Amino acid sequence: MTTSQDRIAPPSTVVGAFSGFLFSSVSAVGALAMLVGSHQQVVDALRASGTTLTEEQLQTAATTTLAVAAGIALVIALVEMWLAFKLRAGRNWARIALTVLTLIQVASLVTGEATLAGYAGAAVAVLAVVFSYLPPSNAYFASVKRAG
Repeated sequence: MTTSQDRIAPPSTVVGAFSGFLFSSVSAVGALAMLVGSHQQVVDALRASGTTLTEEQLQTAATTTLAVAAGIALVIALVEMWLAFKLRAGRNWARIALTVLTLIQVASLVTGEATLAGYAGAAVAVLAVVFSYLPPSNAYFASVKRAG
């Protein structure tokens, strides 16, 4: 049985990756705040699209769109935080999942409108992925697996 004293301490590269993924999650939540503040822009975009919706329907559509987008972004940020804790604990599957999420995050910058928070979060997440695959990190994941 492994006690807390027997646990293998993560190297600074894993701690750096963990911190980077937490920052990326927090920046995503910050981007959410900016998204919620763009209600009128969504209404204006819907109106400019030539829709036949009434003003009340436009307001409802914009609110629904923003609520769904905010909900999805919040769930992704929470999952990223949870995965960051699993990464720090030496779970290789979490490292792989975070790599995939980071690739999706970077791809979303290319395909949509991005904010400064979005670019900052993605850049830090990319650095965190790099840190998580450096030799000390690889040795840590291997040692946790062996101890497992």
